[in-house]
Amino acid sequence: MALTPEDIANMAIGLLDEAPIDSLAEDSKAARLLNLHYEQTRMAELKKNTWVFAIMSVSSESFAVNGGHGVGAYSYPLPPDALRILPVTDNGEPDGYPLPWRQEAGLIYCSRPGPRRIRYIGNLIDPNDMDPLFIEVFAAAIAVKIAHPLTHKSGMIDVARNAYQTALAEARRVNAVERGQQVTKQTWAQARGDYR
Repeated sequence: MALTPEDIANMAIGLLDEAPIDSLAEDSKAARLLNLHYEQTRMAELKKNTWVFAIMSVSSESFAVNGGHGVGAYSYPLPPDALRILPVTDNGEPDGYPLPWRQEAGLIYCSRPGPRRIRYIGNLIDPNDMDPLFIEVFAAAIAVKIAHPLTHKSGMIDVARNAYQTALAEARRVNAVERGQQVTKQTWAQARGDYR
C-alpha cells in the first residue's frame, strides 16, 4: 500500500493520542499545525543524517574561476534537489581520496576540474521513496513540534520526544549497517594534506 503525507501526519497525531485527520487540506487545528510543520520537518530530518536511501549523485562539469588556483579554482553547480552535499572525493565514491571543497551560494568549489561526480542528500518528497525507519523518525519529529499546541499537555511533549529518540537511534543503527564499511585509501602525502 502506498504511503501518503496524510499517513505520516496521522502517525504523528497517533503518537499524541489524538483523532486522525482525513486530509491535510481540511480546516482543523491538527491539519493546520501539520501543514505548518510537515515540509520543514521533512527537509530538516533528511538533512540531519547521511541516510542511505536519500543519497543521490550527479556527474557535473566544472567552470574555472580564480585563475585556476586553490580550493575555489573550479566551480560546480549545486544539484537543484540537494539538501546537503557529501564530501567531495577524487572518484566520487565514499572511499575516494578527499578533496578540499566548499559550498557557497548554489555552487560547489573544488581544487580539481571536472567532470566530477557529486554525491548529496536529495530532497525526497514522496513518502514511498523513504525508508520505513526514517518515516518513524519523521512522524515522531512532527509530533514533537505539534505536541503542545495541539494537546496543551506538557506530558505529550515528553512522549513525542521519547518516541523520536527511540526511532532515531534505531534508524541510525540500521543506516550505519546499510552504509557498509568505508575504507579510505590514502598515500602518506594525501593523509598529510598534500593535495595536488
